[in-house]
Amino acid sequence: MNRSLLKWELTGLGVIFLMGSGFHFLFNVFGSNPAAGIFFPVNESVFEHLKLTLWPTIIWAAFSYGFLKSMANNFLIAKAAAVITMPLVTIALFYGYTAFTDDNVIIDITIFLVAVAAGQFLNYLLLKAHPLPQWLSGLSAIFILALAVVYTMFTFYPPYTGLFMDSNTGGYGIE
Repeated sequence: MNRSLLKWELTGLGVIFLMGSGFHFLFNVFGSNPAAGIFFPVNESVFEHLKLTLWPTIIWAAFSYGFLKSMANNFLIAKAAAVITMPLVTIALFYGYTAFTDDNVIIDITIFLVAVAAGQFLNYLLLKAHPLPQWLSGLSAIFILALAVVYTMFTFYPPYTGLFMDSNTGGYGIE
């Protein structure tokens, strides 16, 4: 059973990476529609690029739940851990390397892949772990929903800090 679970999560790594890569360009494809800004990056800020992990991970979770529910434990807990791990890894690695050198798109893509892999690895470990208390699943569902709301709010009402600043225009949010 762990082998099937591992295959699912490795497939998820690829799906999330490819879907997130495609999401990068979809805001413009949808004519810069504000509703599209909920799901797709509206500018070149680090924060907006975190959506490339959030929404594809949620979509993959929704798709895979029916297949995994009988072979996995802690589903919502694992997904919550993944959706927080991916942006934290992204932020740490991005600001870690740009402290020493200029931004580089190849490194950025590699960081995206590493972040997705880290999230999926932690996700896999939690899915195959012994069942955790049920109340954690409820808390995890609330956390995922709250994170989606926060991402949406910060797209339309971003704090004026470096994380939210478009590196190309100096703008913030969906302006």
